[in-house]
Amino acid sequence: MVMTSHSTATAAHPVLRVPPASPAAAAAYFAASLAFHADVSDVAAALAADGDPGFVVLDSRSTASWDQGHVPGAVHLPTALIPEQAAALLDPAVPVVTYCWGPGCNGATRAALALAQRGFQVKEMLGGFEYWVREGFAYETWEGAERRAADPLTAPVDAADCGC
Repeated sequence: MVMTSHSTATAAHPVLRVPPASPAAAAAYFAASLAFHADVSDVAAALAADGDPGFVVLDSRSTASWDQGHVPGAVHLPTALIPEQAAALLDPAVPVVTYCWGPGCNGATRAALALAQRGFQVKEMLGGFEYWVREGFAYETWEGAERRAADPLTAPVDAADCGC
């Protein structure tokens, strides 16, 4: 077998050392990812629209974290309390979007797992509370409502939509 310089180059670097999945496998993977995840800006837009967004947002962090700041209208239910309190606080017919601190925290994933194991439809909000704040959305603290300017590395500064 004769290898071209293109074949040698692609096999030598880490990006293509393992070849990309087939288009069909990639489509199945990314469709599944969207079934499990929600974007911060999509959640914010749904909550800001008139009417019922069709889901409830759940903050799975501690009370001290909740007091420091949380998504307006979110339900506070720390992950450890889900087994004993989820049924009383949540309607199993309404999908739940979980969040925790941010991308470096898997608390929202653990909360989503605990809810799914109890029969709830659930998605995880990518970026968590960190990206909610960094994208410039209003949040509540124990002292009241707050909002920071959008971080230009996470959200468009001069546009209402990032285009993605």
